[in-house]
Amino acid sequence: MNVSDEVIAVCAVNATLRTAGVAGMAGGIQNTISRNLLGKELTARGVKISQSGEGVTADVFINVRYGAKIPAVAWDIQENVKNEIDTMTGLKVTAVNIHIQGVEIPSEEEDKDDEK
Repeated sequence: MNVSDEVIAVCAVNATLRTAGVAGMAGGIQNTISRNLLGKELTARGVKISQSGEGVTADVFINVRYGAKIPAVAWDIQENVKNEIDTMTGLKVTAVNIHIQGVEIPSEEEDKDDEK
């Protein structure tokens, strides 16, 4: 069975965004090149997929929420992405590499809204 990298990446993005502590996806160099040179936004922004004979490797680029415990968030993302790709495509996941690109700090306006 042959599954495109884009389909696998969409599975990884969905699983990542459902993980507590994730503020959002962060674009890597691949996304910047696609947006600037090719004039298109990648659907699977923030994920790079590599397929080999052994299985699938996913590199996930994220921003975390301020106060989140990064090791716990990374572990949860790895489990969620692995399970999502396995369930949706049947492919074996050999690695899910997490790349923390930044921390999202809530603005003062959001803090005031939370206090109400």
